[in-house]
Amino acid sequence: MQYSLGIDAGGTYTDAVIVRDSDRKVIDSNKALTTYPDLLTGIENAIDGLDGKYLSDVKLVSVSTTLATNTILEKTGYPVALILIGKHTLPANTPIADFIVVKGGHNVAGLEDDILDMEAIREYALKVKERVSAFAVSSYFSIRNPDHEIKVRDMLSELTGLPIVCGHELSQDLGAYERGVTAYLNAQLLPIADQFIHAILTDIKKRGIDAKLMMLKCDGSVIGIHEAMEKPIESIFSGPAASLMGASFLSGNDTCAVIDVGGTSTDVSLNYSGFPELVDTGAVVGGWHTKVKAIRMETSAMGGDSHVWIKNRNVNIGPRRVVPLCLAAIKYPGFMEQLKSGRTPSRVHLAENVQPTKFFVRTGKDATNLSPFEKELMEIIQFEPVSLNDIFWKIGKPISPDSVDSLIQKRLVQAIGFTPTDALHVLGEYTKWDTEASHTGAKILARLTPMDETELCMHIKKEVAINMALDLMSFMYKGISKPEIEKMIRGDFLSQFKVNVPVVLLGGPVSCYVEELNRLIIADIVVPEHADVGNAVGALVGKGVKSIEILVKSFYKKTERSILVFSPVERKEFPTYSDALEYANEHGKKLILEYMQESDLKPENVNIDIQREDITMTDGDDGTPIETKLIFLGTGIPEKEN
Repeated sequence: MQYSLGIDAGGTYTDAVIVRDSDRKVIDSNKALTTYPDLLTGIENAIDGLDGKYLSDVKLVSVSTTLATNTILEKTGYPVALILIGKHTLPANTPIADFIVVKGGHNVAGLEDDILDMEAIREYALKVKERVSAFAVSSYFSIRNPDHEIKVRDMLSELTGLPIVCGHELSQDLGAYERGVTAYLNAQLLPIADQFIHAILTDIKKRGIDAKLMMLKCDGSVIGIHEAMEKPIESIFSGPAASLMGASFLSGNDTCAVIDVGGTSTDVSLNYSGFPELVDTGAVVGGWHTKVKAIRMETSAMGGDSHVWIKNRNVNIGPRRVVPLCLAAIKYPGFMEQLKSGRTPSRVHLAENVQPTKFFVRTGKDATNLSPFEKELMEIIQFEPVSLNDIFWKIGKPISPDSVDSLIQKRLVQAIGFTPTDALHVLGEYTKWDTEASHTGAKILARLTPMDETELCMHIKKEVAINMALDLMSFMYKGISKPEIEKMIRGDFLSQFKVNVPVVLLGGPVSCYVEELNRLIIADIVVPEHADVGNAVGALVGKGVKSIEILVKSFYKKTERSILVFSPVERKEFPTYSDALEYANEHGKKLILEYMQESDLKPENVNIDIQREDITMTDGDDGTPIETKLIFLGTGIPEKEN
């Protein structure tokens, strides 16, 4: 009997599942807290909780991870130098520290627009090579002719020995600067991806697992480990992609909407006929607009571990994530006494960080580059929870309620507080951890509102359900403003929103919200078995998918007609349109199969569909198109090791 192991390292939890290959049934699963900054510890903990008797027969391991996304958001990527070739227009406030713009580039026909200034690049590379870990290169219209990028790549590789990432290798879309940004971010992630993947390989081999390792991309497809090492940028948002693929698999619906309620956020996405809906313009992460194809999703900063806090007798949920009180009581032995005996701040001083149920604790991450005041705070905030009031008495002077924010953003400090998960513990609907801590927190917070303990928790639960419905309908009604949709959801009307596809819920206690959600929308709401580890299942069931576009285009020089073929790897000229089309068809299939083989997918397991789009002049003399776009879509299923 053979098995597959799926792993999802999410923002709050790391999930692991074992699937039996013969009938694709989930036979074991486990959840562990995600560990920062080293995700590997959380992954090891998740695998440790699985039944070890299956592990030696695992022949496929597939992973989805927040590593790339977190690295970009936290600005902890390795230093990279960006080389832009040609007529680039940079934003005035570009955050890229090391870059140069030099002469060169091509035009829309793939002809050289200017001579490449190799000497300027050589001088720049020698100047910065000691302070960067890699180079990124983007040339104007390299999607029509990558020759300048390739020349620079070869020269830099010989000159510096550092990794070089070219824009045309990651995207065939227009936008030279955005391709440069994509290459730049990818280059930043190379050492991190290498360390992460080697650590996982080491761990699974240590356990006696001899398996193929795959990684889920943010478009819902899987790639081989070598491709993942070269293109880690493609794993941004792989978590939401994993939830989409997992929900579709577990529910048995090729077409469905998915609401994934995690600890940090709620994500909504759509699978249609087995394929995820993708964004048209490329993923945006941390303010960077990339050319990476990713699933379209609606995201809000409200999840099971969102902080519930009171201000002016109003209940606020999020946007920050905290450790729930019920979990903190198990993690820190003396926490219950501290929670019960803590002082309640004056109502006028209440703020997000000034709450009678809010505490702070060190994460264990090494603290560097701190201001004198931050160092003083870190001396007080140790590995047992403290409140802002405790900090005030120990520091002996007034401090701003937001004074610990920078330490939280640097992941040096983790906050503890009341959450929707605590509310479910109070209501008795989800009782995984310490219920007494949740009840204590609810009683304390209820005193600051017009509600009692139970009413407060029912209100919190309803708000989470409203947020789920709002995200779903905002996703379905693309282009309609969210405030208008919210008015309709919260309004008392003799009508409801109706969703015409199944709505699959994923996340730990999502079944608790079904009844409340049914009051807000009309839909076939599905909570599949193993919904709590759906992302790990999704990491495992993604298909190998590759899309390639090849353009056949006519150009005229005076009365002479030239037929050009533009592909991701070359520009080629042909005497006739039919010759060009024949070559483009074979070349596209060849590129798909080469990609699949590099991703450890065998040609016999790959299906290739070709879509053709023609632009024809109505008054043309022979009806030959002036432009043909061929879109090749290859799909394949990962094969297990024998």
